[in-house]
Amino acid sequence: MTITTRTIEYQADGLTMIGYLAVPAGVDRRPAVLLGPEGMGLSDVERRRADALAELGYVALAFDLHGGRYLGDPDEMLARCLPLLADPDRLRNIGHAALDVLRAEPRTDPDRIAALGYGTGGAAALELGRAGVPLRAIATVNATTTGRPGEAMRIRCPVWAGVGSEDPIMPPAQRDAFTAEMQAAGVDWRLTVYGGALHAFHHPPVEHPTVPGVGYHPQHAQRAWHDVLDLLAECLPVAE
Repeated sequence: MTITTRTIEYQADGLTMIGYLAVPAGVDRRPAVLLGPEGMGLSDVERRRADALAELGYVALAFDLHGGRYLGDPDEMLARCLPLLADPDRLRNIGHAALDVLRAEPRTDPDRIAALGYGTGGAAALELGRAGVPLRAIATVNATTTGRPGEAMRIRCPVWAGVGSEDPIMPPAQRDAFTAEMQAAGVDWRLTVYGGALHAFHHPPVEHPTVPGVGYHPQHAQRAWHDVLDLLAECLPVAE
């Protein structure tokens, strides 16, 4: 399918964010996916995923975390992301600002939106759900983050989470806390654990240092992408 792409500037977290929008051919309204990046920030990895979603018929917005910057230095990335992850309201602000951009796109069907996020971007997607945003689905990879007590009850859609079995950043105790939160809130949740995979197993190798415990697993990366597409096909089909 032919697609068109463009960058969009918008304000969030006191920064001028630069998102990447991919839109399928045509004039009709389409279901849409809000796509959040890993803690390093928006890169060609997320842009290619937005393109792939648009080729399937979705409007896709890959949102920005750091005001147009990609944080390839691990210390700089942690200094930016750890305070974000500790502050649900800031994460929600970043998510809401991007969601407003996606909803304002004329090709977006505002009643048919899903959120997909990786790492910090996945935490933002979950916080939109905990804020009560009426999404059709939430998919996260290595983002089994927990929220403030009771707020998961506001999640109104199925939640899928993927994580590597050997991920030291999202270890078994963290996975257990996440699933306990989802279960207690009555969320339609599922968790896929990819055997032998580390943190950010979905992300192709990068040419800069990373935090410990990160590693690419090409087979599981492909499987996780297919699991995301299966969730979208179930909860947000292109033709409804």
